[in-house]
Amino acid sequence: MSDRPGLVVLFGSGETSPSGRKVHDWLMRQLSPPIRVAVLETPAGFQPNSALVAEKIADFVHRHLQNYRPQVTVVAARKRGTPFSPDDPEIVGPLLQASVVFWGPGSPTYAVRQLRDSLAWHVLVGRHRLGAAMVMASAAAIASSAYALPVYEIYKAGEDLHWQEGLDLFGPYGLSLVFVSHWNNTEGGAELDTSHGFVGRARFGELMTFLPSAVTVIGIDEHTALVMDLEVGICGVMGLGGVTVLRKGEERRFTAGQAFSMAELGPFQIPEPEKGIPSEVWQRVLAAQDQVEVEITGEPPPEVMALVDEREAARARRDWATSDELRDRIVSLGWGVRDTTSGPEVVAL
Repeated sequence: MSDRPGLVVLFGSGETSPSGRKVHDWLMRQLSPPIRVAVLETPAGFQPNSALVAEKIADFVHRHLQNYRPQVTVVAARKRGTPFSPDDPEIVGPLLQASVVFWGPGSPTYAVRQLRDSLAWHVLVGRHRLGAAMVMASAAAIASSAYALPVYEIYKAGEDLHWQEGLDLFGPYGLSLVFVSHWNNTEGGAELDTSHGFVGRARFGELMTFLPSAVTVIGIDEHTALVMDLEVGICGVMGLGGVTVLRKGEERRFTAGQAFSMAELGPFQIPEPEKGIPSEVWQRVLAAQDQVEVEITGEPPPEVMALVDEREAARARRDWATSDELRDRIVSLGWGVRDTTSGPEVVAL
């Protein structure tokens, strides 16, 4: 982990297809072990079989990416106000140490309703800001937008054309982005245009007029992934199709193997890592990262060593009360101090 944002992978579809596997394989090669994958169940949480949907993703990771020895956990944050709430610390717990968070199929607007300002969302954003990769497929990609396309409401239920407020993952980065998966879908055949996220070219053209002028629309073809490296400010296209960028009345098309700057999407900037995250949640995220780094390096984090040095100074001036207080703080962080003739020995508890 680092203090820079992790990679972002957005699938237009086909996240578990052969072309999708190549993208996952590439991502795994960019990560340092141990690799912990958290599969977030939320977008499909309204479905009676949402657990099965998530387990299929987990099984895909276990079976097809086993060379990377991933540890996979399903985060069953299905619905607020239930035993599977995205605000339940126990349910959300696995996100705290995830190096990859995957969330995908389901309903974009349902995912937004359940995740907005939730504990799960704040932890997910915090982990990403500190280096965890985020993988979003279809519904999740739409939900992460500044304005989410209500696919089910328009395509299935016949509601009037409209947008709904999204989770706005990239707002703190200075970008107002709208992602549309299934951009080149052809399920409707010659009788019904199901491209542009199933609403069709004509209706999507009307939807574009409802968006603020500063918004950039990114259409992602099926069996295609947009890979965003926020740390270096570069986007790349992988898979079988392409990515279409609509910005300020202009359309640009990028195909597999091509790369372009994040500046193509707007005034890109990297925010302070804790921006928009409640302080108590941010402290939990930081503490979890310290624990992950300890597992990787075997060394106590700088925060602990600073307390050890303070305690040694207190002991040198015979301030035993302060020494004891500092020892208790060190213990609360999961470490112990043994006083030896050669100096303090710091051990994990």
